[in-house]
Order: sequence, then structure tokens, then C-alpha cells
Amino acid sequence: MVGPHFTPGPSDTAPLAAVPAQPGSPPGPGRNDRDTKALALRGAGLLVIAIVAGLVWYLIRHDSTPEPVAQEPAKPSAFDYKLVEGPNKTGDCAAKSYDDTKKFFQGNPCTSLARALYTVQYGDAKALVSVAKVSMPTAAQATELKQLTDQDGTGNVSDLVRDGTYKAKGAPKVSSDQAEYESEVTGTDVTIVLTDFYDRHKDDTLLKRIATDALKLSEKLR
Repeated sequence: MVGPHFTPGPSDTAPLAAVPAQPGSPPGPGRNDRDTKALALRGAGLLVIAIVAGLVWYLIRHDSTPEPVAQEPAKPSAFDYKLVEGPNKTGDCAAKSYDDTKKFFQGNPCTSLARALYTVQYGDAKALVSVAKVSMPTAAQATELKQLTDQDGTGNVSDLVRDGTYKAKGAPKVSSDQAEYESEVTGTDVTIVLTDFYDRHKDDTLLKRIATDALKLSEKLR
């Protein structure tokens, strides 16, 4: 006991001796242990990053979404069509046709009919172009209609000159034997083109080109 009159000796203030480690007890944590743990954590982090990066790369390389296919731009037409009549629309195709074609529509009513007239100037030649778009209930009926009108002497859908709608002076009769005819089926739609030159101009090759090219005008009759 330390009291006011007690003077400690050297042996009283000496540090206590270290207690020796007991056999079999684990060593205390040291710097090497901390370094080992830090390296292990760092390695685990790098492994996670590598796995995530690999997964992202896999998903990018194996994306099932198809890439959009670039569509070719529409080719410009060599002809400049000018609308002069129509579109004239009806649901009664029998009333706007003649001969065997009229009979066909009486037994197979159409869904709709749209007709229009265009003029086209090419050099010194001017042509009048009739475009009729017939929509049928089924694709089979549309094909049957085309096969019928493709034949000579079976009639047709009346163009706007024939039925008296367009009365411009000097307009050619595009339903005459000298006119050029073209037709096309797209699903349930039939497009019929009739064209002829003004002033009795003659150029069968050019007239055929105009008739074939004018089939695309049916898109304007929707």
C-alpha cells in the first residue's frame, strides 16, 4: 500500500513482464494479415467488375433485336403527271363499267372505286392518262377481275372521259382501240390504266412506258 510515508523502491515501479503466449493460441492480428485481407477484397472487387463487363458485352453481341434494313429510296419518275379530274369515288362499280365487266360487278360487288385523269407532257408529246383503282372483297376476286379486263372485248371500268365527267376540248378517248392498257393486282386492289396521246401523236414505245409507269398513281387514290 502506498502511503504518505512510503518511498517506493526500484522494484516497485518496474514494468510487468509480458505474459507468454499459451501453446496453441492464434497469433494476434498483424500487418501481414491486414495486407492479405486488403488484397483479397481488391481481387474480389476486380472479379465482380470483370463479370459485369463480360455480361454487358455478351448482351450487346447477342442482342436479338434485328437491325433495321435501309429501304431504297423511291426512284424518281421520268414523267410529270398533272391531275386534271378527280379523284371520283363510288361504291357502285357496276354503274361505272360496261359489257362483261359490268356483269362481273353485278355478281361480285366491289368495295370501292376511285378514278382520276392526269395529263403528262414528254417532249412534244402530250398524253391523257386514266387511272382507276378497284377494291374487291377478296384477293381471288381481284385476280379474276384483272384476268377479265385484260382480255379484248370484255368491257372495262368506265374512265372519266367515257362517262362524260371530263369534257375538255381535244381530250383523246382513252378507251379506244388505239389507247394503251395496263393493269396490276395488289392484294384486293386492281389498278387499271388507259392512256392515249393528244393530237393523234404516235409513239407506241413511249405510250407503253407512260401506261406502265402510271400504275403507281393508284397510291394517290387511297
